[in-house]
Amino acid sequence: MTNTIADIETADVILVTGSNTTENHPVLSSFVKRAVTQRGAKLIVVDPRKIKLTEYADLWLRQKPGYDVAWINGMMHVILEEGLHHQKFIEERTEEFEAVVETVKKYTPAYVEELTGIPADDLVAAARLYGKADAGSLLYCMGITQHTSGVDNVKSLANLAMLKGNMGKPGGGVNPLRGQNNVQGACDMGGLPNVLTGYQPVTSEEAIKKMEAAWGVTGLPTEIGLTVTKMLPKAHEGEFKAMYIIGENPLVSDADLNYARACMEHLDFLVVQDIFLTETAQIADVVLPSRCFAEKEGTFSNTERRVQRVRQAVEPPGEARYDWEITCDIARRMGFDMSYANSEEIFDEIAKVTPSYTGISYERIEDLGIHWPCPSADHPGTPILHTAQFTRGKGLFHAIDVQPPAEEADADYPMYLTTGRLLYQYHTGTMTMKSEDLNVKAPGSFVEISAADADRYKLADGDMVEVASRRGTIQAKVQISTKAVDGTVFIPFHYATAAANMLTNAALDPICGIPEFKVCAVKLSKAA
Repeated sequence: MTNTIADIETADVILVTGSNTTENHPVLSSFVKRAVTQRGAKLIVVDPRKIKLTEYADLWLRQKPGYDVAWINGMMHVILEEGLHHQKFIEERTEEFEAVVETVKKYTPAYVEELTGIPADDLVAAARLYGKADAGSLLYCMGITQHTSGVDNVKSLANLAMLKGNMGKPGGGVNPLRGQNNVQGACDMGGLPNVLTGYQPVTSEEAIKKMEAAWGVTGLPTEIGLTVTKMLPKAHEGEFKAMYIIGENPLVSDADLNYARACMEHLDFLVVQDIFLTETAQIADVVLPSRCFAEKEGTFSNTERRVQRVRQAVEPPGEARYDWEITCDIARRMGFDMSYANSEEIFDEIAKVTPSYTGISYERIEDLGIHWPCPSADHPGTPILHTAQFTRGKGLFHAIDVQPPAEEADADYPMYLTTGRLLYQYHTGTMTMKSEDLNVKAPGSFVEISAADADRYKLADGDMVEVASRRGTIQAKVQISTKAVDGTVFIPFHYATAAANMLTNAALDPICGIPEFKVCAVKLSKAA
Protein backbone atom coordinates (compact mmCIF):
# COMPACT_ATOMS: atom_id res chain seq x y z
CA MET A 1 0.00 0.00 0.00
CA THR A 2 1.24 3.49 -0.79
CA ASN A 3 -0.74 4.75 2.24
CA THR A 4 -1.57 3.24 5.61
CA ILE A 5 -4.66 1.38 6.75
CA ALA A 6 -5.57 4.15 9.20
CA ASP A 7 -5.16 6.70 6.41
CA ILE A 8 -8.18 5.19 4.60
CA GLU A 9 -10.40 6.94 7.15
CA THR A 10 -9.10 10.35 6.00
CA ALA A 11 -10.19 9.84 2.37
CA ASP A 12 -13.03 11.87 0.86
CA VAL A 13 -13.81 9.10 -1.63
CA ILE A 14 -12.86 5.42 -1.44
CA LEU A 15 -12.99 3.26 -4.57
CA VAL A 16 -12.87 -0.48 -3.86
CA THR A 17 -12.49 -2.93 -6.74
CA GLY A 18 -11.55 -6.60 -6.97
CA SER A 19 -11.80 -6.92 -3.18
CA ASN A 20 -14.53 -8.58 -1.13
CA THR A 21 -13.12 -6.57 1.74
CA THR A 22 -15.50 -7.54 4.54
CA GLU A 23 -14.78 -11.25 4.03
CA ASN A 24 -11.14 -11.19 2.95
CA HIS A 25 -9.89 -8.28 5.09
CA PRO A 26 -12.55 -7.93 7.81
CA VAL A 27 -10.44 -5.76 10.13
CA LEU A 28 -9.38 -3.39 7.35
CA SER A 29 -12.97 -3.20 6.08
CA SER A 30 -13.97 -1.61 9.39
CA PHE A 31 -11.82 1.42 8.49
CA VAL A 32 -13.75 1.75 5.23
CA LYS A 33 -17.12 1.42 6.97
CA ARG A 34 -16.16 3.95 9.65
CA ALA A 35 -15.01 6.42 7.00
CA VAL A 36 -18.45 6.18 5.40
CA THR A 37 -20.67 6.05 8.49
CA GLN A 38 -18.76 8.38 10.80
CA ARG A 39 -16.89 10.79 8.51
CA GLY A 40 -19.21 10.94 5.55
CA ALA A 41 -16.73 9.61 3.02
CA LYS A 42 -18.21 8.50 -0.29
CA LEU A 43 -17.74 4.87 -1.33
CA ILE A 44 -17.64 3.44 -4.86
CA VAL A 45 -17.61 -0.36 -5.20
CA VAL A 46 -16.78 -1.96 -8.56
CA ASP A 47 -17.45 -5.70 -8.41
CA PRO A 48 -19.47 -8.26 -10.39
CA ARG A 49 -20.97 -9.62 -7.13
CA LYS A 50 -23.21 -7.80 -4.69
CA ILE A 51 -20.68 -8.07 -1.87
CA LYS A 52 -21.45 -6.88 1.66
CA LEU A 53 -19.59 -3.61 1.14
CA THR A 54 -22.12 -2.53 -1.50
CA GLU A 55 -24.53 -1.89 1.40
CA TYR A 56 -22.30 1.04 2.40
CA ALA A 57 -21.67 2.28 -1.14
CA ASP A 58 -22.95 5.43 -2.76
CA LEU A 59 -22.36 3.78 -6.13
CA TRP A 60 -22.00 0.14 -7.12
CA LEU A 61 -20.73 -0.61 -10.63
CA ARG A 62 -21.23 -4.20 -11.75
CA GLN A 63 -18.71 -4.95 -14.51
CA LYS A 64 -18.39 -7.90 -16.85
CA PRO A 65 -15.53 -10.08 -15.54
CA GLY A 66 -12.21 -9.42 -17.26
CA TYR A 67 -12.94 -5.89 -18.51
CA ASP A 68 -11.50 -3.70 -15.76
CA VAL A 69 -9.23 -1.65 -18.04
CA ALA A 70 -12.33 -0.52 -19.92
CA TRP A 71 -14.17 1.04 -16.98
CA ILE A 72 -10.99 2.60 -15.59
CA ASN A 73 -10.26 4.17 -18.98
CA GLY A 74 -13.90 5.27 -19.07
CA MET A 75 -13.59 7.04 -15.73
CA MET A 76 -10.44 8.80 -16.97
CA HIS A 77 -12.27 9.81 -20.16
CA VAL A 78 -15.01 11.53 -18.14
CA ILE A 79 -12.56 13.18 -15.73
CA LEU A 80 -10.59 14.61 -18.67
CA GLU A 81 -13.70 15.69 -20.59
CA GLU A 82 -15.00 17.58 -17.56
CA GLY A 83 -11.65 19.10 -16.60
CA LEU A 84 -11.48 17.37 -13.21
CA HIS A 85 -7.86 16.19 -13.59
CA HIS A 86 -4.96 17.67 -11.58
CA GLN A 87 -3.00 19.44 -14.31
CA LYS A 88 -0.28 20.82 -12.01
CA PHE A 89 0.51 17.37 -10.55
CA ILE A 90 0.55 15.85 -14.03
CA GLU A 91 2.93 18.48 -15.39
CA GLU A 92 5.32 18.51 -12.45
CA ARG A 93 5.40 14.87 -11.37
CA THR A 94 4.53 12.61 -14.32
CA GLU A 95 5.41 11.82 -17.92
CA GLU A 96 3.83 10.19 -21.00
CA PHE A 97 0.46 11.71 -20.10
CA GLU A 98 -0.51 12.65 -23.66
CA ALA A 99 -0.42 9.01 -24.78
CA VAL A 100 -3.05 8.18 -22.16
CA VAL A 101 -5.20 11.12 -23.26
CA GLU A 102 -5.22 9.75 -26.81
CA THR A 103 -5.96 6.18 -25.70
CA VAL A 104 -8.93 7.00 -23.48
CA LYS A 105 -10.66 9.24 -26.02
CA LYS A 106 -12.60 6.31 -27.45
CA TYR A 107 -13.67 5.04 -24.01
CA THR A 108 -16.87 7.05 -23.91
CA PRO A 109 -19.46 6.05 -21.32
CA ALA A 110 -21.55 4.48 -24.11
CA TYR A 111 -18.60 2.43 -25.41
CA VAL A 112 -17.69 1.32 -21.88
CA GLU A 113 -21.29 0.21 -21.35
CA GLU A 114 -21.02 -1.96 -24.48
CA LEU A 115 -17.83 -3.58 -23.17
CA THR A 116 -18.59 -3.93 -19.48
CA GLY A 117 -22.34 -3.72 -18.98
CA ILE A 118 -21.92 -0.76 -16.60
CA PRO A 119 -24.66 1.79 -17.36
CA ALA A 120 -23.18 4.92 -18.88
CA ASP A 121 -24.84 7.22 -16.34
CA ASP A 122 -23.41 5.18 -13.44
CA LEU A 123 -19.91 5.40 -14.91
CA VAL A 124 -20.23 9.18 -15.27
CA ALA A 125 -21.48 9.49 -11.68
CA ALA A 126 -18.55 7.44 -10.36
CA ALA A 127 -16.03 9.45 -12.39
CA ARG A 128 -17.46 12.72 -11.08
CA LEU A 129 -17.50 11.48 -7.50
CA TYR A 130 -13.83 10.41 -7.63
CA GLY A 131 -12.87 13.33 -9.87
CA LYS A 132 -14.26 16.05 -7.59
CA ALA A 133 -12.79 14.65 -4.36
CA ASP A 134 -9.78 16.30 -2.76
CA ALA A 135 -8.43 12.92 -1.64
CA GLY A 136 -9.39 9.59 -3.20
CA SER A 137 -8.15 6.20 -2.01
CA LEU A 138 -8.05 3.21 -4.38
CA LEU A 139 -8.25 -0.22 -2.73
CA TYR A 140 -7.87 -3.43 -4.73
CA CYS A 141 -7.09 -7.08 -4.26
CA MET A 142 -6.85 -10.25 -6.34
CA GLY A 143 -10.06 -9.55 -8.25
CA ILE A 144 -7.88 -7.04 -10.12
CA THR A 145 -4.59 -8.95 -10.30
CA GLN A 146 -5.63 -12.54 -11.08
CA HIS A 147 -6.25 -11.96 -14.78
CA THR A 148 -4.19 -12.28 -17.94
CA SER A 149 -4.47 -8.47 -17.90
CA GLY A 150 -3.59 -8.18 -14.20
CA VAL A 151 -0.55 -5.93 -14.69
CA ASP A 152 -2.53 -3.73 -17.08
CA ASN A 153 -5.31 -3.47 -14.49
CA VAL A 154 -2.89 -2.28 -11.81
CA LYS A 155 -1.18 0.19 -14.15
CA SER A 156 -4.59 1.55 -15.10
CA LEU A 157 -5.47 2.18 -11.45
CA ALA A 158 -2.12 3.97 -11.08
CA ASN A 159 -3.05 6.09 -14.12
CA LEU A 160 -6.34 7.02 -12.47
CA ALA A 161 -4.65 8.00 -9.20
CA MET A 162 -1.99 10.11 -10.96
CA LEU A 163 -4.61 11.76 -13.13
CA LYS A 164 -6.16 13.18 -9.96
CA GLY A 165 -2.89 13.81 -8.12
CA ASN A 166 -3.96 11.28 -5.50
CA MET A 167 -0.43 10.04 -4.81
CA GLY A 168 1.83 11.02 -1.93
CA LYS A 169 -0.98 12.62 0.07
CA PRO A 170 -3.15 11.64 3.06
CA GLY A 171 -6.37 9.92 2.07
CA GLY A 172 -5.05 9.00 -1.38
CA GLY A 173 -2.91 6.33 -2.92
CA VAL A 174 -3.07 3.02 -4.75
CA ASN A 175 -3.50 0.43 -2.05
CA PRO A 176 -3.25 -3.31 -2.81
CA LEU A 177 -4.66 -5.48 -0.01
CA ARG A 178 -2.39 -8.48 0.33
CA GLY A 179 -4.14 -11.82 0.01
CA GLN A 180 -2.23 -13.77 2.66
CA ASN A 181 -0.39 -13.15 5.90
CA ASN A 182 3.12 -11.73 5.35
CA VAL A 183 2.89 -11.80 1.55
CA GLN A 184 4.37 -8.30 1.70
CA GLY A 185 7.21 -9.57 3.89
CA ALA A 186 7.93 -12.51 1.59
CA CYS A 187 8.17 -10.18 -1.40
CA ASP A 188 10.35 -7.77 0.60
CA MET A 189 12.72 -10.65 1.36
CA GLY A 190 13.26 -11.55 -2.29
CA GLY A 191 10.50 -14.13 -2.67
CA LEU A 192 10.28 -13.24 -6.36
CA PRO A 193 12.47 -14.63 -9.16
CA ASN A 194 13.90 -11.31 -10.33
CA VAL A 195 14.89 -9.54 -7.11
CA LEU A 196 16.95 -9.81 -3.94
CA THR A 197 15.75 -8.34 -0.64
CA GLY A 198 14.15 -4.90 -0.85
CA TYR A 199 13.48 -5.35 -4.59
CA GLN A 200 17.15 -5.03 -5.55
CA PRO A 201 17.46 -6.59 -9.03
CA VAL A 202 19.35 -9.88 -9.23
CA THR A 203 20.95 -8.39 -12.34
CA SER A 204 22.51 -5.56 -10.29
CA GLU A 205 26.27 -6.06 -9.92
CA GLU A 206 26.33 -3.72 -6.93
CA ALA A 207 23.58 -5.64 -5.11
CA ILE A 208 25.16 -9.02 -5.86
CA LYS A 209 28.55 -7.89 -4.53
CA LYS A 210 26.90 -6.66 -1.34
CA MET A 211 25.24 -10.05 -0.80
CA GLU A 212 28.44 -11.92 -1.56
CA ALA A 213 30.31 -9.84 1.00
CA ALA A 214 27.66 -10.42 3.66
CA TRP A 215 27.63 -14.18 3.11
CA GLY A 216 31.34 -14.66 2.41
CA VAL A 217 30.80 -16.23 -1.01
CA THR A 218 31.46 -15.48 -4.67
CA GLY A 219 29.69 -16.34 -7.88
CA LEU A 220 26.07 -15.70 -6.88
CA PRO A 221 23.77 -16.16 -9.90
CA THR A 222 22.66 -13.03 -11.72
CA GLU A 223 20.07 -14.48 -14.08
CA ILE A 224 16.34 -14.06 -13.43
CA GLY A 225 14.66 -17.21 -12.14
CA LEU A 226 11.29 -18.81 -12.83
CA THR A 227 7.85 -18.14 -11.41
CA VAL A 228 6.06 -21.22 -10.09
CA THR A 229 3.65 -21.06 -13.03
CA LYS A 230 6.63 -21.59 -15.34
CA MET A 231 8.25 -24.24 -13.14
CA LEU A 232 5.30 -26.63 -13.38
CA PRO A 233 5.21 -26.94 -17.19
CA LYS A 234 8.97 -27.55 -17.15
CA ALA A 235 8.39 -30.34 -14.64
CA HIS A 236 5.85 -31.86 -17.00
CA GLU A 237 8.36 -31.69 -19.84
CA GLY A 238 11.03 -33.40 -17.72
CA GLU A 239 13.30 -30.33 -17.67
CA PHE A 240 12.54 -29.52 -14.02
CA LYS A 241 13.48 -32.45 -11.74
CA ALA A 242 12.85 -31.42 -8.14
CA MET A 243 10.79 -28.94 -6.16
CA TYR A 244 10.89 -27.68 -2.56
CA ILE A 245 7.60 -26.14 -1.38
CA ILE A 246 7.39 -24.16 1.88
CA GLY A 247 4.03 -23.16 3.34
CA GLU A 248 2.06 -23.51 0.13
CA ASN A 249 -0.56 -26.00 -1.05
CA PRO A 250 -0.62 -25.83 -4.85
CA LEU A 251 -2.72 -28.97 -5.27
CA VAL A 252 -5.66 -26.89 -4.08
CA SER A 253 -4.58 -23.32 -4.90
CA ASP A 254 -3.13 -23.65 -8.42
CA ALA A 255 -5.20 -23.09 -11.56
CA ASP A 256 -6.16 -26.11 -13.70
CA LEU A 257 -5.49 -28.62 -10.92
CA ASN A 258 -5.57 -31.70 -13.12
CA TYR A 259 -2.64 -30.34 -15.09
CA ALA A 260 -0.86 -29.07 -11.95
CA ARG A 261 -1.05 -32.54 -10.38
CA ALA A 262 0.23 -34.16 -13.58
CA CYS A 263 3.18 -31.74 -13.59
CA MET A 264 4.08 -32.49 -9.97
CA GLU A 265 3.82 -36.22 -10.53
CA HIS A 266 6.54 -35.88 -13.21
CA LEU A 267 9.02 -34.61 -10.61
CA ASP A 268 11.80 -36.94 -9.51
CA PHE A 269 11.81 -35.47 -6.00
CA LEU A 270 9.35 -33.33 -4.03
CA VAL A 271 9.90 -31.80 -0.59
CA VAL A 272 7.10 -30.06 1.32
CA GLN A 273 7.73 -28.04 4.48
CA ASP A 274 4.54 -27.18 6.33
CA ILE A 275 2.63 -27.28 9.61
CA PHE A 276 0.05 -29.89 8.52
CA LEU A 277 -0.03 -32.74 6.02
CA THR A 278 -1.63 -30.79 3.18
CA GLU A 279 -2.93 -32.27 -0.07
CA THR A 280 0.44 -31.40 -1.63
CA ALA A 281 2.42 -32.85 1.28
CA GLN A 282 0.57 -36.14 0.82
CA ILE A 283 2.32 -36.74 -2.51
CA ALA A 284 5.75 -35.51 -1.34
CA ASP A 285 8.83 -37.71 -1.04
CA VAL A 286 9.91 -35.84 2.10
CA VAL A 287 7.80 -33.78 4.52
CA LEU A 288 9.55 -31.39 6.92
CA PRO A 289 7.46 -30.22 9.90
CA SER A 290 7.81 -26.50 10.65
CA ARG A 291 6.52 -24.15 13.34
CA CYS A 292 3.37 -22.11 12.85
CA PHE A 293 3.26 -18.34 13.41
CA ALA A 294 2.28 -18.68 17.09
CA GLU A 295 5.32 -20.88 17.74
CA LYS A 296 7.86 -18.42 16.29
CA GLU A 297 9.93 -15.36 17.08
CA GLY A 298 10.46 -13.02 14.16
CA THR A 299 8.83 -10.28 12.13
CA PHE A 300 5.95 -9.86 9.73
CA SER A 301 5.64 -7.02 7.21
CA ASN A 302 1.97 -6.33 6.72
CA THR A 303 -0.01 -4.95 3.80
CA GLU A 304 0.79 -1.31 4.72
CA ARG A 305 4.57 -2.04 4.79
CA ARG A 306 4.69 -1.97 8.58
CA VAL A 307 7.43 -4.26 9.94
CA GLN A 308 6.24 -5.75 13.23
CA ARG A 309 7.57 -8.12 15.87
CA VAL A 310 6.08 -11.59 16.26
CA ARG A 311 6.60 -13.36 19.58
CA GLN A 312 6.27 -16.99 20.45
CA ALA A 313 3.00 -17.72 22.25
CA VAL A 314 2.99 -21.53 22.48
CA GLU A 315 5.47 -24.40 22.29
CA PRO A 316 5.72 -26.26 18.98
CA PRO A 317 4.53 -29.87 18.81
CA GLY A 318 6.71 -32.90 18.11
CA GLU A 319 9.66 -32.26 15.83
CA ALA A 320 8.38 -28.96 14.39
CA ARG A 321 11.23 -26.48 13.90
CA TYR A 322 11.84 -22.92 12.76
CA ASP A 323 11.88 -22.68 8.97
CA TRP A 324 15.23 -20.90 9.15
CA GLU A 325 16.71 -23.71 11.24
CA ILE A 326 15.66 -26.27 8.64
CA THR A 327 17.16 -24.13 5.87
CA CYS A 328 20.45 -23.78 7.76
CA ASP A 329 20.67 -27.53 8.38
CA ILE A 330 20.12 -28.29 4.71
CA ALA A 331 22.71 -25.67 3.70
CA ARG A 332 25.29 -27.24 6.02
CA ARG A 333 24.63 -30.67 4.55
CA MET A 334 25.17 -29.15 1.10
CA GLY A 335 28.55 -27.76 2.13
CA PHE A 336 27.81 -24.17 3.20
CA ASP A 337 28.17 -23.34 6.90
CA MET A 338 24.99 -21.31 7.36
CA SER A 339 24.27 -20.63 11.01
CA TYR A 340 22.49 -17.99 13.12
CA ALA A 341 21.97 -17.72 16.84
CA ASN A 342 18.36 -16.59 16.60
CA SER A 343 15.79 -14.67 14.53
CA GLU A 344 17.14 -11.30 15.61
CA GLU A 345 20.56 -12.08 14.14
CA ILE A 346 18.88 -12.88 10.83
CA PHE A 347 16.96 -9.62 10.93
CA ASP A 348 20.17 -7.67 11.61
CA GLU A 349 21.62 -9.20 8.43
CA ILE A 350 18.46 -8.25 6.51
CA ALA A 351 18.84 -4.63 7.64
CA LYS A 352 22.50 -4.66 6.64
CA VAL A 353 21.86 -5.69 3.02
CA THR A 354 18.42 -4.12 2.41
CA PRO A 355 18.31 -0.33 1.94
CA SER A 356 14.61 -0.01 2.73
CA TYR A 357 15.10 -1.89 6.03
CA THR A 358 18.46 -0.39 7.07
CA GLY A 359 17.08 1.70 9.92
CA ILE A 360 14.86 -1.00 11.41
CA SER A 361 15.95 -3.14 14.35
CA TYR A 362 14.27 -5.33 16.97
CA GLU A 363 14.91 -2.58 19.51
CA ARG A 364 13.11 0.03 17.42
CA ILE A 365 10.05 -2.18 16.80
CA GLU A 366 9.84 -3.59 20.33
CA ASP A 367 6.49 -1.87 20.90
CA LEU A 368 5.38 -0.42 17.57
CA GLY A 369 6.17 -1.36 13.98
CA ILE A 370 7.86 0.89 11.42
CA HIS A 371 6.84 1.44 7.79
CA TRP A 372 9.59 0.89 5.26
CA PRO A 373 11.44 2.52 3.62
CA CYS A 374 13.44 3.38 6.72
CA PRO A 375 16.97 4.13 5.48
CA SER A 376 18.67 5.02 8.79
CA ALA A 377 18.47 4.41 12.52
CA ASP A 378 17.12 7.92 13.15
CA HIS A 379 14.54 7.77 10.35
CA PRO A 380 10.89 7.53 11.52
CA GLY A 381 9.77 5.31 8.65
CA THR A 382 7.56 6.22 5.69
CA PRO A 383 3.82 5.81 6.24
CA ILE A 384 2.96 7.47 2.90
CA LEU A 385 5.03 6.80 -0.22
CA HIS A 386 5.83 9.18 -3.09
CA THR A 387 5.27 12.42 -1.15
CA ALA A 388 7.98 14.34 -3.02
CA GLN A 389 8.75 12.12 -6.00
CA PHE A 390 8.28 8.59 -7.28
CA THR A 391 10.95 5.91 -6.94
CA ARG A 392 11.83 6.32 -10.63
CA GLY A 393 11.64 10.12 -10.39
CA LYS A 394 8.55 11.01 -12.42
CA GLY A 395 5.44 8.85 -12.39
CA LEU A 396 5.01 7.01 -15.69
CA PHE A 397 1.59 6.98 -17.32
CA HIS A 398 0.82 3.86 -19.39
CA ALA A 399 -1.48 4.03 -22.40
CA ILE A 400 -3.43 0.75 -22.16
CA ASP A 401 -6.21 -0.67 -24.30
CA VAL A 402 -8.58 -3.31 -23.00
CA GLN A 403 -7.75 -6.94 -23.78
CA PRO A 404 -10.49 -9.55 -23.38
CA PRO A 405 -9.93 -12.45 -20.98
CA ALA A 406 -8.21 -15.54 -22.34
CA GLU A 407 -11.50 -17.42 -22.35
CA GLU A 408 -14.99 -16.01 -22.81
CA ALA A 409 -18.42 -17.59 -22.52
CA ASP A 410 -19.71 -19.19 -25.73
CA ALA A 411 -22.37 -21.62 -26.93
CA ASP A 412 -20.59 -24.64 -25.43
CA TYR A 413 -19.67 -23.00 -22.13
CA PRO A 414 -22.22 -20.20 -21.73
CA MET A 415 -21.53 -19.11 -18.13
CA TYR A 416 -18.65 -17.25 -16.52
CA LEU A 417 -16.96 -18.58 -13.38
CA THR A 418 -15.23 -16.37 -10.86
CA THR A 419 -13.60 -17.58 -7.64
CA GLY A 420 -12.77 -16.10 -4.26
CA ARG A 421 -12.72 -16.52 -0.49
CA LEU A 422 -15.13 -16.81 2.40
CA LEU A 423 -14.99 -15.11 5.78
CA TYR A 424 -14.82 -18.37 7.73
CA GLN A 425 -12.14 -20.19 5.72
CA TYR A 426 -8.61 -19.15 4.83
CA HIS A 427 -6.79 -19.98 1.59
CA THR A 428 -6.69 -23.80 1.16
CA GLY A 429 -8.08 -24.47 4.63
CA THR A 430 -4.81 -25.91 5.96
CA MET A 431 -5.44 -24.20 9.31
CA THR A 432 -9.08 -23.12 9.37
CA MET A 433 -10.51 -26.50 8.42
CA LYS A 434 -9.02 -27.91 11.64
CA SER A 435 -11.65 -25.83 13.50
CA GLU A 436 -15.04 -27.47 13.98
CA ASP A 437 -16.71 -24.12 14.63
CA LEU A 438 -15.45 -22.62 11.36
CA ASN A 439 -16.48 -25.74 9.47
CA VAL A 440 -20.01 -25.35 10.83
CA LYS A 441 -20.09 -21.83 9.39
CA ALA A 442 -18.55 -22.80 6.03
CA PRO A 443 -18.71 -26.59 5.71
CA GLY A 444 -18.05 -27.11 2.02
CA SER A 445 -17.92 -25.88 -1.52
CA PHE A 446 -20.96 -24.42 -3.25
CA VAL A 447 -21.99 -22.82 -6.52
CA GLU A 448 -23.41 -19.33 -6.02
CA ILE A 449 -25.93 -18.54 -8.74
CA SER A 450 -28.56 -15.88 -9.44
CA ALA A 451 -32.26 -16.67 -9.13
CA ALA A 452 -32.75 -16.07 -12.86
CA ASP A 453 -30.00 -18.54 -13.80
CA ALA A 454 -31.33 -21.06 -11.28
CA ASP A 455 -34.72 -20.87 -13.00
CA ARG A 456 -33.10 -21.21 -16.41
CA TYR A 457 -31.31 -24.41 -15.35
CA LYS A 458 -34.26 -25.63 -13.24
CA LEU A 459 -32.15 -25.65 -10.07
CA ALA A 460 -33.35 -25.21 -6.50
CA ASP A 461 -31.36 -24.07 -3.50
CA GLY A 462 -29.39 -27.05 -2.17
CA ASP A 463 -29.53 -29.08 -5.41
CA MET A 464 -26.33 -30.73 -6.56
CA VAL A 465 -25.07 -29.20 -9.78
CA GLU A 466 -22.28 -30.28 -12.11
CA VAL A 467 -19.99 -27.48 -13.25
CA ALA A 468 -17.65 -28.19 -16.15
CA SER A 469 -14.96 -26.18 -17.93
CA ARG A 470 -12.58 -27.21 -20.68
CA ARG A 471 -10.21 -28.44 -17.96
CA GLY A 472 -12.31 -30.36 -15.46
CA THR A 473 -15.62 -31.06 -13.78
CA ILE A 474 -16.84 -30.76 -10.17
CA GLN A 475 -20.10 -31.22 -8.31
CA ALA A 476 -21.31 -28.97 -5.51
CA LYS A 477 -24.49 -27.65 -3.92
CA VAL A 478 -26.40 -24.77 -5.45
CA GLN A 479 -26.64 -21.59 -3.41
CA ILE A 480 -29.10 -19.12 -4.91
CA SER A 481 -27.96 -15.65 -3.87
CA THR A 482 -28.64 -11.99 -4.47
CA LYS A 483 -24.85 -11.56 -4.56
CA ALA A 484 -24.70 -13.35 -7.92
CA VAL A 485 -25.03 -11.69 -11.30
CA ASP A 486 -26.93 -13.33 -14.17
CA GLY A 487 -24.57 -15.29 -16.39
CA THR A 488 -21.83 -15.65 -13.74
CA VAL A 489 -21.33 -18.22 -10.98
CA PHE A 490 -19.04 -17.91 -7.98
CA ILE A 491 -17.27 -20.84 -6.29
CA PRO A 492 -14.97 -20.46 -3.23
CA PHE A 493 -11.54 -21.95 -3.89
CA HIS A 494 -10.79 -23.22 -0.34
CA TYR A 495 -12.06 -26.76 -0.68
CA ALA A 496 -10.08 -29.73 -2.01
CA THR A 497 -13.39 -31.55 -2.45
CA ALA A 498 -15.21 -29.89 -5.35
CA ALA A 499 -12.15 -27.70 -5.92
CA ALA A 500 -12.88 -24.58 -7.94
CA ASN A 501 -9.40 -24.75 -9.41
CA MET A 502 -10.27 -27.96 -11.23
CA LEU A 503 -12.07 -25.53 -13.54
CA THR A 504 -9.97 -22.36 -13.62
CA ASN A 505 -7.79 -21.31 -16.51
CA ALA A 506 -4.00 -21.48 -16.21
CA ALA A 507 -3.54 -18.83 -18.90
CA LEU A 508 -0.94 -16.36 -17.60
CA ASP A 509 -0.46 -12.64 -17.46
CA PRO A 510 2.46 -12.22 -19.91
CA ILE A 511 4.40 -9.91 -17.57
CA CYS A 512 3.99 -11.26 -14.03
CA GLY A 513 2.95 -14.84 -14.83
CA ILE A 514 -0.17 -14.97 -12.62
CA PRO A 515 -2.99 -17.28 -13.80
CA GLU A 516 -6.43 -16.02 -14.74
CA PHE A 517 -8.25 -17.34 -11.67
CA LYS A 518 -11.02 -14.74 -11.82
CA VAL A 519 -12.70 -15.51 -15.14
CA CYS A 520 -13.25 -18.61 -17.26
CA ALA A 521 -16.09 -20.22 -19.19
CA VAL A 522 -18.19 -23.04 -17.69
CA LYS A 523 -21.41 -24.94 -18.27
CA LEU A 524 -23.92 -26.19 -15.71
CA SER A 525 -26.14 -29.22 -15.52
CA LYS A 526 -28.18 -30.74 -12.73
CA ALA A 527 -26.19 -33.57 -11.17
CA ALA A 528 -27.66 -37.06 -11.41
